[in-house]
Amino acid sequence: RASMTRLVFIVASLALLGLANTQYQPTWESLDTRPLPTWYDGAKIGIFIHWGVFSVPSFGSEWFWEDWQGSQSQSYVEFMQKNYRPNFTYPDFAPMFTAEFYNPEEWASIFEASGARYVVLTSKHHEGFTNWPSRYSWNWNSMDVG
Repeated sequence: RASMTRLVFIVASLALLGLANTQYQPTWESLDTRPLPTWYDGAKIGIFIHWGVFSVPSFGSEWFWEDWQGSQSQSYVEFMQKNYRPNFTYPDFAPMFTAEFYNPEEWASIFEASGARYVVLTSKHHEGFTNWPSRYSWNWNSMDVG
C-alpha cells in the first residue's frame, strides 16, 4: 500500500511539473490550448456572483457607474435624482456596501439546491473596487471602505 501511495504521488508530481513548465503566450490561440480541468468540464452548472459597490443602489447592473456617469442613461440619472442627494458620487456608495445581511449558510443552501457544482465570486470589477484588501486598489476596496 505504501509503494502504491508513493507511485501515485510520483505520477501526480510529474504531471504537475509538466503543467508548471507549460508556457502560454498572451493570445487567445495560446490560452485556448489549456486543458479544461475534468471537474469543470463535468460540472455543467456553475454560479458567478457579481457583488460590489453597484449592489448598493441595486439598480440596473454591475455597469451602474458607466450607465449613470458615462453614457448618462436617462433612467439612471433620474433614479439618482429621485433617490440621492445632489452631488452624490459613485464613491459615496462604498461605505454603504457593508454586506450586513450576508448569510453564507443560506447562500450555500441555495447553491446546493440549484445543482451548481462551483461558485465564483467576481472579486474585482471594471470600476476598480476590490472585494479584498489591495495595495493596488488602496482606499477603494472592501477592507478600507464598506
